[in-house]
Amino acid sequence: MKVNVFGKNMQLTDALRETTVKKVKRLDKFFQQDVESKVVLSIENHKALKVQKVEVTIPFNNKILRVEEESDDMYNSIDEAVEALERQIRKYKTKLESKHQNNDSVRFENIEPLDIEEDEDEFKVVKTKKFAIKPMGIEEAILQMDLLKHNFFVFLNADSEEVNVVYKRNDRNYGLIEPEL
Repeated sequence: MKVNVFGKNMQLTDALRETTVKKVKRLDKFFQQDVESKVVLSIENHKALKVQKVEVTIPFNNKILRVEEESDDMYNSIDEAVEALERQIRKYKTKLESKHQNNDSVRFENIEPLDIEEDEDEFKVVKTKKFAIKPMGIEEAILQMDLLKHNFFVFLNADSEEVNVVYKRNDRNYGLIEPEL
């Protein structure tokens, strides 16, 4: 496993980089050698408090494992992120195994199953909503999303004539999701 560590709004020290690589490499037992992870360490200000945030993304076999953890200590955030990734891997072991029997990216023999009380049922859709999609610009879609007080909005982009999604990010900015075929 290759671990790429980046700092955002902070000075990344060698000790912090080494600790991050060491802890994330613990997940190596679940993957083959060709898996590459991206770790972003950042310090953010939330209501006059400095929050130490860790984001870990591991793409493999057309799937993406991703966690965000934050606390008042960067080392605690790193530990929580690695634990959360281990829980994700254990939680989805059965689903990954059954759908990809010839999966070369995951070492299933190293994944211990979750306790029964922790395991969740199959994914359940509890509501289906249909609506007419009208062509609009990105700014109009953001305005519509804000008027509806939603966190995301699906629309037909008038410029590209493709279905897009705008969403409100945690940093109070907006994001745009465009399909790539």
